[in-house]
Amino acid sequence: MVKYFASASFLVLIIISFPFAVFISRGAKDILLKNYKDYAMVVGENLNNLVYQYFVIPVMNSYGEIRLGNKDQQALLDSVVKNAIRGLEIELVKFYSVEQGIVIYSTDPKFIREKLIETPEYKKALNGETSSEMMSEKDGLWEFGLEKIGGVKKIRTYIPFTVTLTSTGEKFIPGVFEVIINMTKQYNSIIKLQYLIFSLSILIMTLIFFALLLIVHNAEKIIKRKAREQRDLEEQLSLAERLAALGEMVAGVSHEIKNPLGIIQSTSELLTSMPNADEKQKRLSRVITEESIRLNGIVTDFLDFARPHKLILSECHLEQVIRKNITFLKPELESKGIVVNDKMNSRSFKLQADDDLLYRALMNIFINSIQAIDSAGTITVNVDEEKGGYRIEVEDTGSGITKENMKKIFNPFFTTKEKGTGLGLPIVRKIVEGHQGTIDVESQEGTGTKVTIHLPKKLQAI
Repeated sequence: MVKYFASASFLVLIIISFPFAVFISRGAKDILLKNYKDYAMVVGENLNNLVYQYFVIPVMNSYGEIRLGNKDQQALLDSVVKNAIRGLEIELVKFYSVEQGIVIYSTDPKFIREKLIETPEYKKALNGETSSEMMSEKDGLWEFGLEKIGGVKKIRTYIPFTVTLTSTGEKFIPGVFEVIINMTKQYNSIIKLQYLIFSLSILIMTLIFFALLLIVHNAEKIIKRKAREQRDLEEQLSLAERLAALGEMVAGVSHEIKNPLGIIQSTSELLTSMPNADEKQKRLSRVITEESIRLNGIVTDFLDFARPHKLILSECHLEQVIRKNITFLKPELESKGIVVNDKMNSRSFKLQADDDLLYRALMNIFINSIQAIDSAGTITVNVDEEKGGYRIEVEDTGSGITKENMKKIFNPFFTTKEKGTGLGLPIVRKIVEGHQGTIDVESQEGTGTKVTIHLPKKLQAI
């Protein structure tokens, strides 16, 4: 849903950014047009004054009448007009004769005697009102208000030429100035600004979109992690409840078995030591004793699994616990031709732990590795220091564990051995977790198994 929200937001922001860019550029265009219209009006007033003072009055005094067909008068008017527009952004000036209806003067001679076209703006000028209109050449208008860069933009202004009769004071309009100003450069700058605003808007929206996607991606990861943690906690809680119920049952049954089992064992030992027992009776008594001892070991494992392990904490050394296991198992290792690679390099690893329980946990792991190796093989032991604790790795070159069985290795009573109880690894995990550590098993069938235990140097108060 968040992804859809991010995509929808991106589309909405892009749609909004387009009219925003058009609105900004249109406002800038309106300001530009207004400025040029005001500029044209100032130019027109200046033309009116200069032409009247420096052309009309001198010509009337010298010739008594204005005839632009006269070359001297034409040259004087041209000089006055060009001096008036010098340095200004004026492209063309025309002067229309109201009486004749033609162009009687132009800064570009080719327009002289051009026939008058009475536009609404021209008619306004005849009424004494200055007016302007936009001229576009190749305006290149896109859809939705965007324009192509490169179009020619001009503004045409009609300015009434007003003359006041000195005798009567009456004002009349004998002609109209047409002034054309080229504003292409400034107009195209605004169009470029419009595209720049639109491009920046898209860029910003894209960055925001990717930022939203990044947030969504991180949120998904957090949600997945939280969900996984919750599932793990639920599984641990469910397992703890099952194990608690199982532990109570096993503890009760084991207790009931242990007492009569002790009587059976002591009785068989007594029968073996009787002076009148023959060889057959002694052999049978020894079998009963051996099986009683084996059964007692199984019951002891049940009790170890069922009852909580109360930690007797002290400062101990991991390397000593590991080497103690290797020393104890040395005869069995040598008999099977198994070599132990010790990668601890005489380093010392001190931690707060229950020395006896750690010994038992590691013993179970070493025994599993020995049993997984059919003939000659290798067991590699390594301990590395990590943040706040140690990582213990025991890796063997045994037969490995199948994928199906990997899911069950920590289940109580699950075993692939003929005489196993299936409580070895569950007890190991119980001891490790009791030390606030974790255990992980990696295995591949036919290659071997690697057991990794993480233990803190010091237990945290709970």
